[in-house]
Amino acid sequence: MLWLAVATILTLCVLALAGVPVVIALAASVLVFLGISGGWALSFPQQTISGISDYILITLPLFILAGGLMNAGGIADRLFAFASAMFGWLRGGLAHVNVAVSLMFGGMIGTSVADLAGVGSVVIPKMKEEGYPGPFSAALTATASGIGILVPPSSPMILYSAVTGTSLGALFLAGVVPGLVMTLVLMLTVGILARRHGWKPMQGFAWQELVRTFRRAVLPLGMPTLIFGGLVLGICTPSEAGAFAVAYALVLSMLVYRTLSLRQLKEVMVDAAILTGEVLIVVGFSTALGWALSQARVPIALAEGLQYLFPFESTIPQILVLLGLAIVAGMVLDPLIPMIMPILLPTLLALDVDLVHFGILMVVTVIIGQITPPVALALLVAARIGQEDVLKVVRANTPFLLALFGFLLLLVCFPAISTTLPNLLMK
Repeated sequence: MLWLAVATILTLCVLALAGVPVVIALAASVLVFLGISGGWALSFPQQTISGISDYILITLPLFILAGGLMNAGGIADRLFAFASAMFGWLRGGLAHVNVAVSLMFGGMIGTSVADLAGVGSVVIPKMKEEGYPGPFSAALTATASGIGILVPPSSPMILYSAVTGTSLGALFLAGVVPGLVMTLVLMLTVGILARRHGWKPMQGFAWQELVRTFRRAVLPLGMPTLIFGGLVLGICTPSEAGAFAVAYALVLSMLVYRTLSLRQLKEVMVDAAILTGEVLIVVGFSTALGWALSQARVPIALAEGLQYLFPFESTIPQILVLLGLAIVAGMVLDPLIPMIMPILLPTLLALDVDLVHFGILMVVTVIIGQITPPVALALLVAARIGQEDVLKVVRANTPFLLALFGFLLLLVCFPAISTTLPNLLMK
C-alpha cells in the first residue's frame, strides 16, 4: 500500500513545485489515490465536509475579520510610537522597535502576513530613512511578523486545534511565553548586529514620552489583553472571544478613532470572507489527503520507522525528525498545518507526544517555512513592500533564520516553556 502513498505525495509535490494552486494540487493528489486504489469516489467529498465541520473553525473568520479591521484602522502608528518610547533608546533602536511592534500588532491580527502588511508599510520606510540597509529592514520585518502567530489570537493554532482536537484555549495560552521568548531572541540578534555595524539609538529614554504614547496606544492594546484575560478567567470561549474582538475592533476603528470608512469596512469584510473560504477549502481537502494517506498506512509506517531508528525512551529525536519533515514541506506548502497534521497526528498519538507542546512547535515551523526559500512568502511580501531585491533580502535574513532554528531547538528540549502556563491556568 505504501506505493500508493508515494504516488499520492509525488503528485502533490510535483504540482506544488510547478506552481499549481495548492487547492488544485491537493484535490488532484486525492483523486490520484482514489483512481489507483479503486476507492469509493464519494469518500472525497465526505472527508472534505468532515474536515470543515469542526465547530472551533468558527473562530477563524472572526479573528481574521477583527485583524483586518484593526489593520485598516491605522493602529500601527500608535503602536509604533509606544514601542519607540520603550525601546528606541537601545543601540539599533529602530530595529528593536520593529520587533516590539510586531509583538503588539500580532496580538490583534493573528496572521503573520497581515501583521507584515500593517507593520511593514510603516516600519520599513522609516528604517531605510534612518540609514538601515533596505534588505536588512525587509528581512527583519518579515521574520518578526512571525511573532504574531505565536501569541493569541493565532490562525495557525485555530487550524491545528481543528485538525487535532487540541484545546484552542490551551494553545493560545501555550503561545504566550514562546512569543515573548522569540521576541527576546530576535532583539538579542538585532543587538549583536547593531554593535557590529554601529547602529545608534533613536532617542534617549523619557518617562514622560512613554506615558504619553502609552495613553494613545492603550485602547488598541486592550484587545489582546481582554482576549487573554477572558480565556484565563473562563469568562469566554475562544469563539466568543473572536466575536468580542470583532465588536471591539469595529467600535475602536469606526467610532473612537474614526479611521475606518464604510467603503473600507466593505473591503475588509470581502477580503476576510475570501481568505476564510480559501483556508477552509484547503482544510477540507487536506483532511481528505490525510485520510487517503492513512488508508495507505503511512502513519503506521512512519511511527514504526521512528521507533526502529530511535528505540530508546526519549521522544526528542522522533520529534526532531517530524519537525524536519514539516520544515521541508513548509518550504513549498502554505498553509502547512492543515496539510501535514493529518499525516503526522497518528504518529504523534502513537508516540504519546503532548499535542499542546507540538502545536507550538508546529507554529514555529510555519514561521520558519515562511522565511525559507524556495517560496519564502513573508520575505517576498516584505521585499515587495520595501521595493528590494528578493535575493538580497534572503541573504540578509540568514542571522534571523539561524536564530529561529536555535529557538525551535530550545522549545523542543524544554517543553515547559510552552506547557507551564496552560497547565497552571486551565486546571
